Amino acid sequence: MQAPSGSPVLRNARRIVVKVGSSLVTNEGRGLDAAAIGQWCEQLAALVKDGREVIMVSSGAIAEGMKRLGWSVRPKAIHELQAAAAVGQMGLAQVYETQLRENGIGSAQVLLTHADLADRERYLNARSTLLTLLQLGVVPVINENDTVVNDEIKFGDNDTLGALVANLVEADALIILTDQKGLYSADPRKDPNAQFIHEAQAGDARLEAMAGGAGSSIGRGGMITKILAAKRAAGSGASTVIAWGREPQALIRLTQGEAIGTLLIAPTQKMQARKQWMADHLQLRGAVSVDPGAASVVRDGGKSLLPIGMTSVQGEFSRGDVIAIKDVEGVEIARGLANYSSAEARLICRKASSEFEKLLGYTGESEMVHRTNLILSR
Repeated sequence: MQAPSGSPVLRNARRIVVKVGSSLVTNEGRGLDAAAIGQWCEQLAALVKDGREVIMVSSGAIAEGMKRLGWSVRPKAIHELQAAAAVGQMGLAQVYETQLRENGIGSAQVLLTHADLADRERYLNARSTLLTLLQLGVVPVINENDTVVNDEIKFGDNDTLGALVANLVEADALIILTDQKGLYSADPRKDPNAQFIHEAQAGDARLEAMAGGAGSSIGRGGMITKILAAKRAAGSGASTVIAWGREPQALIRLTQGEAIGTLLIAPTQKMQARKQWMADHLQLRGAVSVDPGAASVVRDGGKSLLPIGMTSVQGEFSRGDVIAIKDVEGVEIARGLANYSSAEARLICRKASSEFEKLLGYTGESEMVHRTNLILSR
């Protein structure tokens, strides 16, 4: 628990996920705050023009839907909440589209559910879409798909969604904008001796204790979900900042290295975290054998596996399943997430990517396993 240290974490971050809560987006439930959203969009546009990749995770659909439907009390019935979300999503997407376009940046609406990120194939599809949007200089605006989820599969809060998105795209940093200045050692509204925490390590158990414990349904100041989100984001090497959403030019100042809010630093570097996750958790569903040239490229160069270097396919697997990569002697040299099913892999085995459309009927990724989804075997 340290004083501000001028950490370069945000200054060096190239891919950033920004999450804003419904109280900020809707001005405490009074409807979408176009002026505030406009300020964030102006900063997002500046970051994109500075060569960074940014994703906005935004709440506010249900609150906006309630306003448009003339409801003063938040309904409890799930179908009414879903109806409000469906109505509100129209306004939420429209405001972000308008504000970003005025700043010369394109936007895209992406609605996600827990199932999208729990299923490997849908996980890869969502990842590919988001990375393509970022490469195009477009800002994805993400919300939970409240129109189709129910209580059993809801993320529960967009802090969790923000962390899951940070993991999905391997972000360098997660910025959570809230109605608090950051994290305190106790609730400052109740304890005059509460100390502001400028910097700490994400996942530090003391942080959860300060915020009321992981079992708290609300938490002091709503901080528990943010602390747990920072812990989750740290699993893929992303550090988190919790800052006041009304702080002038907060996003710009943070990326310039200014110490604003509470910085929760990921203890593991991004690439190390991802490789460790793959080594610890992936179970093999099949395998592909490769020629000596491809084996050398993968094993010695740490590069992606292209189908043209594959000689055979073993087992039955789907897109997103984990497969082994074996050399001519049948020794596993690497493993990773397959971009194609076993049936598709057999069709494109020994083929160049220029032939994929004719063979598959569509053009997908040029790699069988991308290098970021690949880990060398020990």
